[in-house]
Amino acid sequence: MNNNLPELRNAFASAKQFYDDANFPRGFARSGNFTIVEADILANHGAVLKGLYSKTLEPQNSFHTQFVHVMENGLEPTNAFERTWIKYLKLTTNKAKFHTLFGRSRLVADNTPIAVTSDDDY
Repeated sequence: MNNNLPELRNAFASAKQFYDDANFPRGFARSGNFTIVEADILANHGAVLKGLYSKTLEPQNSFHTQFVHVMENGLEPTNAFERTWIKYLKLTTNKAKFHTLFGRSRLVADNTPIAVTSDDDY
């Protein structure tokens, strides 16, 4: 479809800002996961994208219909809004592996007896 950013911005216009404090408490731009354009798309148009994705909003134009079609059928994204929403979903729905410096294995106890001394030895 069309990659004309101003036209896409008009098609996905939203009066509400979109925030995801659970996953990005410092904002999309400061998370380090999104480019400036992607962070702007999420912040300014994410409410519409989320509504279309969760089916709480009905598609209002051909861009909305294409977005819903791509999300439902797992098709290749054709514009920046679709690519950004897919990236957002990957970052928020995939469980990341957590690696720690401490392992789960325990040390095997040494079965050698410990010598006990009395106070008389000193």
